[in-house]
Amino acid sequence: MGVITYSQEITSVVAPSRMFKALFLDSQNMLPKIVPEGIKSIEFIEGDGGVGSIKQTNFGESSHIKYIKHKIDALDAGSFYCKYTMIESDIKFEKIDLVVEEVKFVATGSGCVCKMTSEYHVQEGCELKEEDIKKGKDRAMGLYKAIEEYLVANPDVCA
Repeated sequence: MGVITYSQEITSVVAPSRMFKALFLDSQNMLPKIVPEGIKSIEFIEGDGGVGSIKQTNFGESSHIKYIKHKIDALDAGSFYCKYTMIESDIKFEKIDLVVEEVKFVATGSGCVCKMTSEYHVQEGCELKEEDIKKGKDRAMGLYKAIEEYLVANPDVCA
């Protein structure tokens, strides 16, 4: 098995504590509210949201994916860090065994930088197309910006 790693940084005008809370600590409430057309619901299959918990994200009717399950590998609210592994989906990834995501929010002035690293654990000889990775990054950017806009418009949310 090989590992292909991609990194991305996104800047925000929102404080890291608010972004982290919306995306990780209270995602089951926030994301379906902010992007109901994309995310229908988020529920904990195992655990209460801490390390070892398994979270299922159920996507909207128009999505090509119906659900994804993630296992939370590390969670540190004090340093705004989360690491999780995609362990199951309703679509089969032919050449990808699993995907590990690491997300860290770093304060910059009154806002933050979100540093994301994705590790694609692929079968030997597999090459991921740059265009497929770009689609995933674009979706992440869209979600991130939707959350940012919502938090800017609602300054008391996740405060």
